[in-house]
Amino acid sequence: MKTFAVWLILCGGAAMLAGQTPGQSRNPLQRQYHDGEALVYKMNGINESWRYTLEAKGIVKKGPSGAYFEEYQWSGMETGGQPLPLSAQTPSFRQRLSLDPNQIPSVPDLSKVDPKLIGPITDLMTFYSDLWLAIKTGQLNKAGDHFYFKNPMPPASWADGTRVLVGESAIDFDMTLKAMDTAAGTAVLEVRHVPPEKSTVQLPAAWMQTPVGDMPNNWVGVTKEQDGSYTAAVGQENFTVEIKLSLADGKILGATINNPVKTIERTCKDRALTECGPSKPHDIRRKIDIALQQ
Repeated sequence: MKTFAVWLILCGGAAMLAGQTPGQSRNPLQRQYHDGEALVYKMNGINESWRYTLEAKGIVKKGPSGAYFEEYQWSGMETGGQPLPLSAQTPSFRQRLSLDPNQIPSVPDLSKVDPKLIGPITDLMTFYSDLWLAIKTGQLNKAGDHFYFKNPMPPASWADGTRVLVGESAIDFDMTLKAMDTAAGTAVLEVRHVPPEKSTVQLPAAWMQTPVGDMPNNWVGVTKEQDGSYTAAVGQENFTVEIKLSLADGKILGATINNPVKTIERTCKDRALTECGPSKPHDIRRKIDIALQQ
């Protein structure tokens, strides 16, 4: 939900950034690719009460234009220590990612992806898109450097029009190069995905206007339930991504997403969300981490 929306936002912002040139000829975060290099990431995920692990096995390839990319295959999903079967199409799916600042990010076709993999796929996309954005802007060159990217795009939607009738979030990017350890050969990038000062999400009911937190609501969701009722929620989403990378070649060594969403939720009888029961708090928390396997 969250990450897919963020990636769509970033893809729009990428068009705006496409003509920009990083401020220095040698960006310390720049990825140095080597054709045929293998990478394996183990992912651990917590999505409210659901915990899972799985692996993304990748290889660096060079396209016909000479541009490099990383191609990943997902496998080995487990929950509670038990294997979790994935769809028959999963082994043939390849996720293509790149940290080349001259390559505009693109969203893969998720229509045939096992639904259990959409979260992991888009979370890995978030790690890469955040680092790509930091590389592309070229504003983070030494420890302590900070850059705020005000997102120019309208809110992204994850509504499918059938069950999820409304689903929007709006975020800006607050980026800091937290550390550079030349002795260890590593850097740490922090990207805070924060509510914009003025949220542009479309709130379908008047009661949703009251801020849940200390900033305007930047997250809204309306779901149609099987009994004909509607579950409507509004609130504030922010999340922090921390990425540890190699200064030698820019590859991601490990990364985390800490994604809380503070909402209030009501059950409503009508699509206009005017005949609703009492509101109740519903805090959503997701935590994702990946680690490069040596």
